[in-house]
Amino acid sequence: MLYKGSCHCGKVAFEIEGELGGVVRCNCSICARKGALLWAVPHGSMRLVAWGDDLGKYTFGKVSIVHRFCRTCGIHPFAEDVSQGSERSAYININCLQDVDLAAIQVFDFDGRSA
Repeated sequence: MLYKGSCHCGKVAFEIEGELGGVVRCNCSICARKGALLWAVPHGSMRLVAWGDDLGKYTFGKVSIVHRFCRTCGIHPFAEDVSQGSERSAYININCLQDVDLAAIQVFDFDGRSA
């Protein structure tokens, strides 16, 4: 299934091809503050359709994840791991997807504070 998503103002927009099963609620210091529900997908299944100079990045700690945000509205629609190659993942904040029934999605808790 094709999912479309964006930040609040729409300057960062993307599409993902995949099946949305469950998502992760991480309790690390940034995810807990953002309230993100993350869907891990192969990086190649996500396609940016709008970004320009509005796509910012933030890293911290071990710098294994690049947290992406819109420089205009501040919304964090996704993150990416920094590894290279075919195993690279994107972590989609499903709160930024169109037409998703959040109540119907199974949520798994992840202890990112201890990772």
